Amino acid sequence: MSEVVTSKDREYEAQEMAQAPGADQPMADRTNNRTLRPTTSKKFAEFMKTGWEDQEPEIKPLESSRFIGARLKALGKRFEGERIVIPAGQPKTRNNDDDYAFRPNTEFSYYTGLGQDYEAGAVLVLNPVDPDSPEAKAGATHTPELFVAPRADNSTEAYYADAHYGEYWVGPRAGLKELNAMTGIATHDIAQLPDALGKDVGAEAGAVHMRVIRLADPQMTDEVEGVREANGFPDPDANEKADDELQEFASTARMVKDSYEVGEIRKAVAATKHGFDRILTRLPEAVGKPRSERMLEGEFNAVSREEGNTVGYDTIIASGEHAPILHWMRNTGVVGHGEMLLIDAGIEVDSLYTADITRTFPVDGKFTPLQKKIYQAVLDSQQAGFEAAKPGATYSDIHHACMRVIAQKLHDWGILKVDVEESLSPLGQQHRRWLACGVAHHLGLDVHDCAQARYESYQGAKITPGMVFTIEPGLYFAKNDLLLPPEMRGIGVRIEDDVLMTEDGPEWISKDIPKQISDVEEWMAQRAAVRK
Repeated sequence: MSEVVTSKDREYEAQEMAQAPGADQPMADRTNNRTLRPTTSKKFAEFMKTGWEDQEPEIKPLESSRFIGARLKALGKRFEGERIVIPAGQPKTRNNDDDYAFRPNTEFSYYTGLGQDYEAGAVLVLNPVDPDSPEAKAGATHTPELFVAPRADNSTEAYYADAHYGEYWVGPRAGLKELNAMTGIATHDIAQLPDALGKDVGAEAGAVHMRVIRLADPQMTDEVEGVREANGFPDPDANEKADDELQEFASTARMVKDSYEVGEIRKAVAATKHGFDRILTRLPEAVGKPRSERMLEGEFNAVSREEGNTVGYDTIIASGEHAPILHWMRNTGVVGHGEMLLIDAGIEVDSLYTADITRTFPVDGKFTPLQKKIYQAVLDSQQAGFEAAKPGATYSDIHHACMRVIAQKLHDWGILKVDVEESLSPLGQQHRRWLACGVAHHLGLDVHDCAQARYESYQGAKITPGMVFTIEPGLYFAKNDLLLPPEMRGIGVRIEDDVLMTEDGPEWISKDIPKQISDVEEWMAQRAAVRK
C-alpha cells in the first residue's frame, strides 16, 4: 500500500526539523536518527503528565538481605576508617545505541544482595563512622549507603523522555524506597553522591582515605581519583595499589559461601540439569543438520531464561573434532553420527549465582568401546580429584590427583612415551599436551569465582567447609595431533561437576546429573523417547 504524503505532513516535518538539536546552527551536530521522537512542545509535555494510573513495583526484602550485614561488617573491619566505593557499573554498548543486557559488578552484587538488572549506575558507599560515636562503641566501623537514580515514574518528565530510566520505556523499576526495602541499606539520590564521596577526604590524621573497585565503572573510578588527587592523594600508582587491595579482599571474602549462596548454587545446578534434559530431547532430530550445535545451544539458552537470569557463561556445544577445542563457543558445527558431543553449560539464576557443568555424550546414545575407554579414564581422574578433596586439602592436591590418573592412562595406552613420574615432575609435564587447563576452580557469582585472590589464598590455601568448587579433568585429542593413533584424533572428553565442601568431606552438588556410562546411556534414551 503506497504512503500518501500531504502538504500538511511536509509542514509538520519542517516544524520538527526546526526544533531539532542544532537546527539553528549553520552546521548542525549529528544526532541519533534511530527514531523520530515527539517534539518537546508545552502542549505535549502537559498532555503526557495526565491520565496515567500509578504503577508501584513490588516492595519486599530480598532473601539475600539477611546475609548482607555480615558481609559488610567483615569488609568494614578490614578497611576501618576508610571510605569504600563499590559501583554497580554501567550498561555496555553492543553497537551504536544498543546495549548488552545489564549485569551488575560482582562485588556490588555480593555486598548489596542485588541481582538481575535493577540498578545500572548505582553505587554502594561504606562511610567510616566517627570513632567516638555510639555506633563505634557498639562495634560498627561503617555506615553503608546506596546511591541510585530515583524512579522516573509518570509524575516526572523523564517518564517518557529518558529512555534509560523512564518507566514509559523500561517499565516500573525499583527506586530509593524500593531498594532500601529490598536490601536493608539506606538509599539516597545518586545526585548526592559527589558530596558524599568528597566529605572529609584528606591525607592528614583523622581524615578519610578512599578506595574503589576500579574496573566496575571507569567513570566512577575517574571521579574517585579526582577527589583523591584534590585532597592529598596525588600518586595514581599508590591509589591503584590501595584499590587492588580492596579488590583482592572482596574476591577472597567470597571463597566461603553462606547458606544462602549454597542454596542459590543448588538452584542453578537444578536448572542446568533441566537445560541438559532439553538438549538431549532435541538431540536425535538435530543430528546431521546444519548448525545443529546451535540448535542444541538454543534449547539450553531457552531454559536459562525460563528458569534463571541467563546463562552463567557462553555455552560450549562441541561435537566431533570441535570437542578437543577448549573454548569452542562458535557452536556452528554439525553434530554427526558416531561422534562424541561435549557440552559445557551453566545457568545463572536471578541472584546471579551460576552452575558450571560439563557432560560428554555419545551422539548415537551408546558409547563405542574406544569412546568408553577414554570417557572412563576421565571419570576415574575426576573421582581421584574428589577423593583428594577434603577439609585441609588444597586445590593443588586435587590437581595432582587428577593428573596422576591421566598420566598413567596415557602411558598405559602407549601415548605418553616417558615415565609417568617424569611427566608428573615440574620439569616434565608431557601429559599436559592432552590436558593443558586446570581441573578445579571456585564457583559462585562468577563462574571462575574469587579469581582476584592471591595464589597463596587460592591454589595454595586449605579447602574449608563452605567452599564451592568444580572438578573438571578432561582429555583433548586434537584432529591434527600426529602423536595420537588415528582412531583417537578428534575426540574430546570433559566431565565437570560442582562440589560443596562440608565438615564431613566433599559433596557432589550435581550428583543428580548422570555421568556414569550406563546412566548416561539410560538418560539419553529416556530423553529421546520424550520427543517421540
